[in-house]
Amino acid sequence: MVESNDEIHRLLNAIALKNAYEHSGITNVNTVLSRILSFKPELKSDITTLIKEIKIVVDAVNRLDLGQQKKKLDDVHSVGNTVDSSSKHGITNLHELPKLQLAGTGVITRFPPEPNGYPHIGHAKAVIIDEEYARMYDGKLILRFDDTNPINEKLEYYEAIKQDLEWLGIKPDIIKNTSDDILVLHEYGKKLTRNGDAYVCTCHTDNIHKFRMEQVECPCRRNIDNIDFTLERIDKIFDGTYHQNEAIIRFRGNMQDKNTVMRDPTLFRIIEFPHPLLGEKIKLWPTYDFAAPVEDSLDGVTHALRTKEYELRNILYINILDKLQLRKPIVVEFSRLEFDNMPVSKRKIKQLIDNGQISGWDDPRLLTLLAMRKRGFDPKAIRKFVLSLGLTLAETKPPFEALESMNRKIIDPVTIRLFFVKDPIMLVVDDGKNSKITLSNHPTNDLGTREIEVSNTFYISRDDAILLAEDQEVRLMELYNIKINNIDWENKKVITSSYLNKDLVRNMKKIQWVSDKAMTKYSIVVTKDLYLNDKFNPNSLVTVDGYAESTVLQLKSQTQVQFIRFGFCMTGEKKSSAIFTHR
Repeated sequence: MVESNDEIHRLLNAIALKNAYEHSGITNVNTVLSRILSFKPELKSDITTLIKEIKIVVDAVNRLDLGQQKKKLDDVHSVGNTVDSSSKHGITNLHELPKLQLAGTGVITRFPPEPNGYPHIGHAKAVIIDEEYARMYDGKLILRFDDTNPINEKLEYYEAIKQDLEWLGIKPDIIKNTSDDILVLHEYGKKLTRNGDAYVCTCHTDNIHKFRMEQVECPCRRNIDNIDFTLERIDKIFDGTYHQNEAIIRFRGNMQDKNTVMRDPTLFRIIEFPHPLLGEKIKLWPTYDFAAPVEDSLDGVTHALRTKEYELRNILYINILDKLQLRKPIVVEFSRLEFDNMPVSKRKIKQLIDNGQISGWDDPRLLTLLAMRKRGFDPKAIRKFVLSLGLTLAETKPPFEALESMNRKIIDPVTIRLFFVKDPIMLVVDDGKNSKITLSNHPTNDLGTREIEVSNTFYISRDDAILLAEDQEVRLMELYNIKINNIDWENKKVITSSYLNKDLVRNMKKIQWVSDKAMTKYSIVVTKDLYLNDKFNPNSLVTVDGYAESTVLQLKSQTQVQFIRFGFCMTGEKKSSAIFTHR
């Protein structure tokens, strides 16, 4: 292993203690293994030795009662700090964003989403960094909708972006649309073409592509010095004489440039489709390559933060501003945020929706902000996670478990615990009595209590039932101890036992339960990787059925709850269902 055995043992012990203390004194190997690998994936190289060590730690922790576990927790750093401070992703010790070049007070950044879909976690990274820099330098953040492609844009998406940014806690100082400045952009487009730095091209799309690959100029560019010819074409494309696919405006670049972006890229194209805000008033629309630099300059943007995918296009960005003699912002690049098997591409998402493979933009398998909110992620965890990655060009894919860990630390102290058993098996306590018991909603924090009516009949999870043996003594969590007398697998539903006492016995196995007097049928939707080997995973959404204690029916929709030994969940619109968040 990379680190010393003592250090690994200390981390494992901290994880196991915290997990056990949060789950009525019991932890397990799989949970500890998952947590340690999410922080230290390099330990996979010696997984056999790691599992052996975890088994030793788990066994020792499970022998302790809650009081002893609490005392030992107090003797070590909290799990969050212990694990996070040693994580290679810097989960607690957030990377400090590097200082901006030539930045004083008055820094202006912008977030320019296209309203062609719902924002995802990649957008969250971009806008959080934009806002952090604006606040760091006492500047301003502009939310500018890049709405210059009417075919893909809808009013629904403008509003969705605003709502999701509000949920993230983002407060733009200015909100505007690129389409607000369309006539101004037209004027700069005319200036560029009249100066000979761009030209109107009427070549067929196939020929344009062919000329670019062969690095030769098209006939339209070769006629660019014919003033009358050029001015006539400029008038036609701006007055609406040309129709869609009949003409475009191209930048006069270098057809021999090794960077294909500079081989006369398109700056304006005709789109005969109604715009969600301007209707059919405008037919000639700038591409992002033209609109972004001009808008950035006119809006006073001092630092244009762009993801690495625009790296080859940055030279075009600067060239356009040079030709138009406009002020140039400082371009700052950073890597995109992606995860394995969890695509964020709007194109892919739309295709999945159109094919009926997912339910919509809020499908819990997605990383849209709408879906993550519905699934139970806290916006503070997303911000903390983004900042933990720092500003880097390295195209690495962080483990999703790291984000889950941050979310867990935020929601754990304020989330009530309830019982849920999947694949329920009946358990009968021969001499069990009818009574009412009071249970705490949280093991350490004051989140209230709940009263549960019990009799002699309970339900436990099949996973627990198959591990029981006759004459074994076990404890019904927070209730009393029982001794197994008979297991009737023939009927596959009844386990009889006798009541012993309420005293907690060290090392006794603990079993979660629900009472037949206070239970309800309950379903939990659990997500798995949406893609496997770059293909849609048809088994990426499963439903776990079982019984939950009836207290859950009193909770409002979109309430966070932790089902003990199962995981955190967010209650759904139907009172009988929830969406699994994470363990």
